[in-house]
Amino acid sequence: MQHPDLPNDTASPEQAARKDLAATFRWFDRLGMSEAIANHFSYALDPGGERFLMNPYGVHWGTLKAQDLLTLEAAHLPDDLRDRVDPTGWSIHGAIHRNVPGARCVMHLHSRYATALSILKDPSLPPLDQTSMRFYNRVEIDLGFDGMGLAEEGERLSTLLKEKRILMMGQHGVLVVNETIAGAFDDIYHFERACETYLIAAATGKELNPAPAEIAEKTARQWEDYPGFAERHLAAVRKVLDVQDPDYAV
Repeated sequence: MQHPDLPNDTASPEQAARKDLAATFRWFDRLGMSEAIANHFSYALDPGGERFLMNPYGVHWGTLKAQDLLTLEAAHLPDDLRDRVDPTGWSIHGAIHRNVPGARCVMHLHSRYATALSILKDPSLPPLDQTSMRFYNRVEIDLGFDGMGLAEEGERLSTLLKEKRILMMGQHGVLVVNETIAGAFDDIYHFERACETYLIAAATGKELNPAPAEIAEKTARQWEDYPGFAERHLAAVRKVLDVQDPDYAV
């Protein structure tokens, strides 16, 4: 039975994915989390990651539509598409779709607070509140930044994600993988919020109060077991866009 809070979309799986992904671009632009024409979200159309959707080079997130998303092959970028594909986007996302099982959706941001945290000598996120506890022991930290995300760097990054689905990219930003678009959207949204809270608290100069390990782990598992949260979060966003910015779904 379809839950009333979730969209009753009769489109094909690909069209539904295009609408969901387009909605996340529009929403993150509204939140000030886009960066000019950089950063990319992708979604594999098959479980093995051979074909995936990704935003085209040069289309601003604030105007991106479902029909704008390109269908790409993870193994090969044809010459006739090279002008329409950001080389760093294809290198990173193509490598992850090829090499990371279960990474159906990949979202990469240079968002303000996650990127600020990424440039610290210790870019770990302490378990200070229930949002940051969501990510306790669930973030892979990469301190091996080796330049722009072209071929070699894309392959290197794809080897770092194993059982974890959040990658703190030192001196670069944050990357999230998930089985669903809603899951990746919800993870990266809350990771940025947690980074913001941490850096604001640290800026007071007062002593911080991290939770004990057992409480942090308990809270992280409660987040993981919270029923339908990510799906309803994205559905709520789409309802706003359906009224205020409906051409995202075209």
